[in-house]
Amino acid sequence: MMKFFRIFLAAGVTLSLGTYLIGLASAENEQQGDELPDYQVLADYEPPVMTRVHAADGGLMAEFATNRRLYLPIQSVPDLVKFAFISAEDKNFYTHFGLDPEGLARALVSNVKNIGSGRRPEGASTITQQVAKNFLLSSDATMERKIKEAILAMRIERAYSKDRILELYLNEIYLGRGAYGIAAAALTYFNKSVNELTLEECAYLASLPKGPSNYDPFKHTQRALDRRNWVIDRMVENGYATQAQGEQAKLKPLGISLRGDDSYIFAADYFTEEVRRQLINRYGSKTLYEGGLSVRTTLDPNLQVQARRALQDGLVKYDQNHGWRGAYKHIDISDDWGVALGDVSGFSDVPEWRLAVVLSVSPDKVKIGLQPKREVSGALSAERDVATINASDMKWAYRMVGKNDRRSSASNPGGVLQVGDVIFVEKKPGSEDGYLLRQPPKIEGAMVVMEPRTGRVLAMVGGFSFAESEFNRATQAYRQPGSSFKPFVYAAALDNGYTPASVVLDGPVEIKQPNGEVWRPKNYGGTFAGPSTLRYGIEHSRNLMTVRLANDLGMPIVSEYAERFGIYDKLQPYLPMALGAGETTVLRMVTAYSVIANGGRSISPSLIDRIQDRYGATIYRHDQRKCEACNVKSWDNQPEPTLIDERDQVLDPMTAYQITSMMEGVVQRGTAARLAYLNRHIAGKTGTTNDSKDAWFMGFTPNIVVGVFIGYDQPSTLGYGGTGSSLAVPVFGEFMENAMKGVPDVDFKIPDGMMQIAIDRKTGMRAEPGNSNVIVEAFKPGTGPADVYQVIGGTTSFKEGVPVAPTSPQVNKAIQSGADGLY
Repeated sequence: MMKFFRIFLAAGVTLSLGTYLIGLASAENEQQGDELPDYQVLADYEPPVMTRVHAADGGLMAEFATNRRLYLPIQSVPDLVKFAFISAEDKNFYTHFGLDPEGLARALVSNVKNIGSGRRPEGASTITQQVAKNFLLSSDATMERKIKEAILAMRIERAYSKDRILELYLNEIYLGRGAYGIAAAALTYFNKSVNELTLEECAYLASLPKGPSNYDPFKHTQRALDRRNWVIDRMVENGYATQAQGEQAKLKPLGISLRGDDSYIFAADYFTEEVRRQLINRYGSKTLYEGGLSVRTTLDPNLQVQARRALQDGLVKYDQNHGWRGAYKHIDISDDWGVALGDVSGFSDVPEWRLAVVLSVSPDKVKIGLQPKREVSGALSAERDVATINASDMKWAYRMVGKNDRRSSASNPGGVLQVGDVIFVEKKPGSEDGYLLRQPPKIEGAMVVMEPRTGRVLAMVGGFSFAESEFNRATQAYRQPGSSFKPFVYAAALDNGYTPASVVLDGPVEIKQPNGEVWRPKNYGGTFAGPSTLRYGIEHSRNLMTVRLANDLGMPIVSEYAERFGIYDKLQPYLPMALGAGETTVLRMVTAYSVIANGGRSISPSLIDRIQDRYGATIYRHDQRKCEACNVKSWDNQPEPTLIDERDQVLDPMTAYQITSMMEGVVQRGTAARLAYLNRHIAGKTGTTNDSKDAWFMGFTPNIVVGVFIGYDQPSTLGYGGTGSSLAVPVFGEFMENAMKGVPDVDFKIPDGMMQIAIDRKTGMRAEPGNSNVIVEAFKPGTGPADVYQVIGGTTSFKEGVPVAPTSPQVNKAIQSGADGLY
């Protein structure tokens, strides 16, 4: 009797409430209506939409959003998606007037049946009512809110088309796991666009609006399947799928493929973060995270991977050559070592490496347990993989570095590793279960790859691991370029009357400073070559020749050229600066070298090709060249249109070729001669600062410029042999060898009008017949080899008053840290 009474009471209340709502909504109470939000704002509704960043080939690099949403116009929404949501949420959507009396009655019957079952009562809100609630009202479960919702729903139906209402709904709803709207949800749950969704996948997404967490595919798998299948049945019932299609779809698993980091281009973290900073500086955070920008960057994914690998290999090789510093961590393996190891994390963006724990150590090998992988749900895999490290593959670690840099050695793995040590390992090539011991390097570095004609940055690596350090050493680290700055001193000289055959004395120099001290710069190795040509000075990186040349030319001219190339904003005109004692970034240096490779025309470096707003309109384009005849309506045998390049000519094209030719000699005969194996036309310059604190190599072909920097974040010596030639050049070589496979070799183009004259390498004068010490040098019109042997800077001491530096701590530091010993 009591149960019947509860049923009767519930039915009466529900029926009365439904009747009241419909009647009140139909009457559209004027007093209540005056208090309602303005539904007309929906006409101009622009929801927060994520910004997407793409590489040059269209691959996705990153998404930035407060709400993960991609807005789709209703015309782009597949019918199958519409049918699934209508079947799940509001089957009479296209026929009702905003409220659905049939749906209300259906909910009434269901709620009566479920009394005492503990189930949550069903609502009868239409899609239009949900739009009213989601966009204009709160989610308070009150009678007042329901009344407002009903009135607004009817007004919205009169003001907007059904398609517009459905478009708002499908783009606004929250579908769990941070996804707002169907486009973002399709990517999140299935890593697909909405156009690729199958019947069962559409049905699962349509099951989520009632409560995404209730139908989580991993926590509540069966509940999610039941709800999905219920939606499929409704689609069949409503005629949107056949019975056979429905039965087949219900037999399939959920098929969730959560979108992970592998959805984004690999190894592009530093590049992406630099783009993010530029977008914020240009448009602000709100536009970045809510404006729905589409950003096409300059990144070449293949070159990016090659650059990352080359730099990491160079850093690891240097680090291993300096010994083993100890295990990453230590854990107790008395219980399940997999669980304890699963809690350790580090270097997540170096997928070639895996964490492992030492299980046993013997004289000939180390038995290790590999960190268990995590399932899609986040749970740790139950599998426990065991592998080995052969003693012969870890001999580098026998040289050990302890606290306070104390050195010791071991004769077998037992002196290096202990049971419970957590280490990094990498799969040994060609081995099934063999691994190599790895150590995260303390040394850091950066690499930038640029297209010289346009300034487009094709690749950028700012350090060993972005996950461990987001500091971008390519753009944020200001370091001394050392001898890699010298080409700009020589370019300034060549632009002001000197030739590659001009002779400068390579001998001791003494310069008295204003404080009475004497500055005596030195060559790397302390040797002297005597009178030598400018070409020799570049090829062999002679510091004393550079100081004499800068003194003879005048440091104000050198400073002006350094600023013209964009290396420095303001370079103090003191002689130590000619040896690269100032501080700049890798990106600035690569840009400056690109000017030379581009024939002396100015370059604006760019990581972004184009930016479009949420409507597809282009709001930024890097290429500012004009093409007046590119958009003609028809072709009438007129010449092909040409792009008008209005960029400044900051260096004479003939000077650019001369200094390029001299830097080719660096690779052929000089400090970068180890690159000869590449068998390509490459120009470049090594750079090493005093005490070997910074190692550089800047190299280029006619089509690509690459800059490499290696050094500690807190500048300290790289040790014996820590030069640009031994550290940075091999990184460049590995990159070029892999990145340029299949790319034809191209020679540097000689500008029209230049003369090619054979000269004596040592004297710089015209070569006589039979002379074996000959090189063909490029001369500008009106110039040539000297007729009389002349030596620039033929004195040991410069006169007092030569600008070395004022007595300021900043420049004194520059003298001490970068004025001599460069290479």
